[in-house]
Amino acid sequence: MPRDYYEVLGVPRNASEADIKKAYRKLARQYHPDRNPGDKQAEARFKEVQEAYDVLSDKTKRAQYDRFGFAGPGFGGQGPFRAEGGPAGFEFQGINPEDLESILGAFGGGGFADMFGRRARGRARTARPPESVEAEVAIPFLKAALGGTVSLNVDGRVIDVRVPAGVEEGKKLRLAGQGPGGGDLLVRIKIEPHPYFRREGNNVLLEVPISVTEAILGAKVDVPTLDGTHLTVTVPPGTSSGARLRLRGKGIAGGDQYIEIKIVAPKVHDERSRELIEEFARRNPQNPRERTPWS
Repeated sequence: MPRDYYEVLGVPRNASEADIKKAYRKLARQYHPDRNPGDKQAEARFKEVQEAYDVLSDKTKRAQYDRFGFAGPGFGGQGPFRAEGGPAGFEFQGINPEDLESILGAFGGGGFADMFGRRARGRARTARPPESVEAEVAIPFLKAALGGTVSLNVDGRVIDVRVPAGVEEGKKLRLAGQGPGGGDLLVRIKIEPHPYFRREGNNVLLEVPISVTEAILGAKVDVPTLDGTHLTVTVPPGTSSGARLRLRGKGIAGGDQYIEIKIVAPKVHDERSRELIEEFARRNPQNPRERTPWS
């Protein structure tokens, strides 16, 4: 006869559902075949743990088990009922044979039904599939944009996770069978911020500071791109702060990279410089607030 299911999981008979699940997960990880390759004893122990959890995690099965104990052929006086007589005629004390057949079906027993020459009713026992586990992993901005692999440590195992190019914040990657106990591992992506790139969908923004002179007269500036190369960008004369210049196809997964202009005003260090700026203003009168909604 199998060992008592509560003894198998190491929990008292009044254990809560949470205690039973916690004990099962611990033992399933300990005896899982992936962690004990070729160990027949560990494999048998793993099956024993699975069988115990299958019964004790199901309210109906647990109630039948608590009331009747093990239901199966060859009872020999075990449990709250016993079989008397030979194969030609069975007597059961304390339980109706039809009820016993139903109990046997719930526990996956088939021998009793064979004795009666008919098929056992009830559900065949099936192992409950391991639960999925979710974990969060932070990946660098460039790896999320360009794709690559990250390594995770799961129960002492190093797993390489392929990150698709253009993966977005909060995206979940499913790793089938890689979680504790053989369940699936759901990896939720968290993207680390970049020192100077920002993301808008599949487009990338780069803020580029330029001087007042460069903004007025125009300039050529070198800017970085996602793949590490630098490109020379032409800033047209008269460019305003906040204007965007586009680099086609230099974004994420076919998106664009935008150069966002930021004009940095100089400090006036002497009186002559101030006079020149004032003269420039007189020669080039401008009211940038002329067309604002509140003007």
